[in-house]
Amino acid sequence: MNRRQIILAGTLAPLTPALLAAAVDAPATEELALWPGGAPGGERVTVREEVTDRAPGVTPRDRMVEHVTNPQLTLFRPKTDYNGVTLLVAPGGGYRRVVIDHEGFDTAEWLAARGFAAGVLRYRLPADGWSAGPDVPLHDAMRALRLLRAHAPTGTRRVGAIGFSAGGHVIARLITESVAGPPRVDAVDDESARPDFAVLMYPVIAMTGASAHTGSAQQLIGAGVPPTDLALARYSAQLNVSAQTPPTMLVHAADDRSVPVENSLAMYDALRAHGVRSELHVFDAGGHGFGMRSVAGKTVAAWPTLVQNWALSDAAPKG
Repeated sequence: MNRRQIILAGTLAPLTPALLAAAVDAPATEELALWPGGAPGGERVTVREEVTDRAPGVTPRDRMVEHVTNPQLTLFRPKTDYNGVTLLVAPGGGYRRVVIDHEGFDTAEWLAARGFAAGVLRYRLPADGWSAGPDVPLHDAMRALRLLRAHAPTGTRRVGAIGFSAGGHVIARLITESVAGPPRVDAVDDESARPDFAVLMYPVIAMTGASAHTGSAQQLIGAGVPPTDLALARYSAQLNVSAQTPPTMLVHAADDRSVPVENSLAMYDALRAHGVRSELHVFDAGGHGFGMRSVAGKTVAAWPTLVQNWALSDAAPKG
């Protein structure tokens, strides 16, 4: 079975551990397309997808994708006995780009080495002309979560999601909003798009006020959201938390100058106010976007183990 056959099989048959193994052992640049026939609502999209290596020739690679037109899911199989947990990974990039390596593939590789299955999401960006505008990243996350559920490896007990920075905003919306996605495409869309649990890494949460991430808010405005506090507040995830929000863990550095820690503090307060099981880990130092690479010699280096413990704990219930 070649790589193209693997991808086609992944869209039609249960994604068994053997199929995951074949998909991941193949080059990571070949991925599973989210939408058969192309992403919906692109009639007025004129941008061209661009992949840029920010440090050519340097290992590990550090690529970013701008103007995503072909949203995809890269699959990582467990490299040891499957522990029953699959995670959707949404990298950040301020809604201007998707940083696929240091927050995406690095995280998935670490998880796979510890028995998790994972899918790294390359999602569309809100200001690129899609008809759904500010909701296109959320629509892609919904479809990706459903794909992971529909094709989950045998023995799957729960499907969670982890998002970084603006990817954290995507996942925060995924766990707090009940947004109708595009029209049904196939049986995959009959699956639940709500994760069993979530991890938000230095997430963009607020879209208004002193702690808002201006860059992300500007991209939503560019997608057609009126530039008013009232309009932008609809995308502030802490205001949409309910008792139905799944268990959520937050990780942030106190010295984050890009997305202030107040974003995680506000989300944690909202989770507690609604009785949602939650954890908040604030580290003294780490800045923004530390991912797996900028943690050496810092206490923030403990974050992946904290996520592993959370994902496997009773706080993250069975799906």
